Amino acid sequence: MTAQRTRQIAFLGTGLMGAPMVRRLLGAGFPVTVWNRDPGKAEPLRAAGAKLAQSPAEAAADADIVFTMLSDGCAVEDVLFARGAAAALKKGAAVIDTSSIAPPIAREHARRLAERDIVHLDAPVSGGVVGAEAGTLAIMAGGDEAAVEALAEVFAPLGRVTHVGPSGAGQICKLANQQIVAITIGAVAEAMMLVEAGGASRERFRQAIRGGFAESRILDLHGQRMVDRRFEPGGPSRLQLKDLNAVAAMAEAYGLDLPLTSDVRHAFDAFVADGNGDLDHSAFLLHLEKINRRKGADNE
Repeated sequence: MTAQRTRQIAFLGTGLMGAPMVRRLLGAGFPVTVWNRDPGKAEPLRAAGAKLAQSPAEAAADADIVFTMLSDGCAVEDVLFARGAAAALKKGAAVIDTSSIAPPIAREHARRLAERDIVHLDAPVSGGVVGAEAGTLAIMAGGDEAAVEALAEVFAPLGRVTHVGPSGAGQICKLANQQIVAITIGAVAEAMMLVEAGGASRERFRQAIRGGFAESRILDLHGQRMVDRRFEPGGPSRLQLKDLNAVAAMAEAYGLDLPLTSDVRHAFDAFVADGNGDLDHSAFLLHLEKINRRKGADNE
């Protein structure tokens, strides 16, 4: 039987990632109050032991720790500041933002919360819904290292946390992660196109290269999705594009030329503009297939 934990947690944002993370925290014995813009997405968590709040401020009122898992920086700012969650928190409480947002926004949130004597960690995650359900997320934490260590028992049910630097560092590491994810998805999808054109089986190709230098989590999970042609998210393509746009903004700010990232960003932009934003990012394969069908038609 799991021991009851004493730290009160509020979790704001119970969508694809947030809901399984809440279940992991509840399973570890933490009392969790949840809020979501769409109450229907929070309601199923009641049966798992969560309390439901009608507003972010209500959820945060008795919390020692507030998690946010929201779509972007504007949504996080709205929930924390416009909707009163930060104002409802007691001094010494902690906000752990697991959303993927721009690093400058994360640093600004940290500054504003510090004025209220509230700890802020930007701690975006990687691992998708599968990792959230299994408690194997990679958590990249920016902020005070001592605060990360003090919250170790809270991170433990969710995955492996690594302190990567000061405020904003977690978000820049997540953007770098998303660069790798997007480029690797593109590489796997292009390889699938090539082997099929050459008469090989996509599934057997994937099996054949497992354990070699091309092995990756992307090949494992997203490669299988491409073979099965099952593209329910997971990680919606519109959010992959959002992160790639943020990478482009940071690259410009730092004076960096990132040609591979630029190419895949433009391709995801076209894919999302074509109405595919809610498909998993592994569905990028469909974009390449469409391009090649068009090319084949032009050559006839």
